Amino acid sequence: MKDSVSVSHSVGQMGRHQGPPHSGLCPRGRGMSRQVVRSSKFRHVFGQPAKADQCYEDVRVSQTTWDSGFCAVNPKFVALICEASGGGAFLVLPLSKTGRVDKNAPMVCGHTAPVLDIAWCPHNDNVIASGSEDCTVMVWEIPDGGLTLPLREPVVTLEGHTKRVGIVAWHPTAQNVLLSAGCDNVILVWDVGTGAAVLTLGSDVHPDTIYSVDWSRDGALICTSCRDKRVRIIEPRKGTIVAEKDRPHEGTRPVRAVFVSDGKILTTGFSRMSERQVALWDTKHLEEPLSLQELDTSSGVLLPFFDPDTNIVYLCGKGDSSIRYFEITSEAPFLHYLSMFSSKESQRGMGYMPKRGLEVNKCEIARFYKLHERRCEPIAMTVPRKSDLFQEDLYPPTAGPDAALTAEEWLGGRDAGPLLISLKDGYVPPKSRELRVNRGLDTGRRRTTPEASGAPSSDAISRLEEEMKKLQATVQELQKRLDTLEETVQAK
Repeated sequence: MKDSVSVSHSVGQMGRHQGPPHSGLCPRGRGMSRQVVRSSKFRHVFGQPAKADQCYEDVRVSQTTWDSGFCAVNPKFVALICEASGGGAFLVLPLSKTGRVDKNAPMVCGHTAPVLDIAWCPHNDNVIASGSEDCTVMVWEIPDGGLTLPLREPVVTLEGHTKRVGIVAWHPTAQNVLLSAGCDNVILVWDVGTGAAVLTLGSDVHPDTIYSVDWSRDGALICTSCRDKRVRIIEPRKGTIVAEKDRPHEGTRPVRAVFVSDGKILTTGFSRMSERQVALWDTKHLEEPLSLQELDTSSGVLLPFFDPDTNIVYLCGKGDSSIRYFEITSEAPFLHYLSMFSSKESQRGMGYMPKRGLEVNKCEIARFYKLHERRCEPIAMTVPRKSDLFQEDLYPPTAGPDAALTAEEWLGGRDAGPLLISLKDGYVPPKSRELRVNRGLDTGRRRTTPEASGAPSSDAISRLEEEMKKLQATVQELQKRLDTLEETVQAK
């Protein structure tokens, strides 16, 4: 491949790292001359797939062609969009529940059509939102320890779209603020606490299908890509377009856009010759990209995942068998190819673990959950270090689980960055935190003191919980026996 950029690369374990300049696997720069290998502490990041007993086996991953990751993870759970008869469903498993998944494992199954996207709430590890072809968004509360029975009743159902909902995204710093984008070309911002759509960006803003939506780090802006070949930076509370770029990539295939550090955005798309590209843009000067690199001629859409703590962006292509990663810097040439993790099997989807869910004692800086046809495989990205001490340069203070603002404060015009926590002693997920929803919806789960409500004592509650567990176990056993009897009758 001519005009190859000499990039930093390393040969990882078992030959998994690839991408020397002569191989044709490294990106090609536009108008960039050969450069010397630059120094970076992330030059030797390598991917390590989990062993077989640490994977989630026998899961039926969704067959829909929607360009979603089909997977969402947090420090407690992994959620996977699955094939389901008679409606839409997704599977939620505790992270520790690896191995073969029972075919009768309870699922979240309240949608009446296939689920297209799921997203965990960043401020409550037990709350997940889902968007579906049935035009609704549902918010669910998962009990600690996972599901023991199918979950059919959401905490709240959000109705407002007229076509299928393909994107759901929580506000990064404001409590109970959720964004959804549908194939009706409308973006709705919801206050989950009241169940109401508080902001609407109609088809006058996006005249065609919305491909991607991403919040800025403080949640003041959103970045969208659309089928009309435009990328827009929008202030959602005012409904105004702050900046706009027509045709960031010349090709006709879908474009993805995410915010990165220092007021920049990163886009992935296709050239006129159908080559996959990645580009970095300054939102104040969108005339020309800061960096534009061509990757290969594969057809899968590249899903970007950005880590603001390390300034590394990971590109995962649907149908690919590799994960590329780049480092973003504040000086030219801005976007530096690091290396690539490769495996034999292609990926149907990908989940990305928040930084507080990583193992800092193993120098793990990212973890992906790769979906195969019937398996979910964790892949740890690590930086080898000889010392067992906490590596402060790899783990600066990162976004914690507490919200910086209420929904009312954000809607009133306030902005705030995430509340940061240190990972020096590791992160321990707290016990389930109740999702506050108005009684006028469908749960009325409000916190009250036992004295004020006449609630039973903690001992009585413990006994009740034990009885409930025994009852659930009995029901499951009876269900299995019933399934066996039905199979026997059908066989005869």
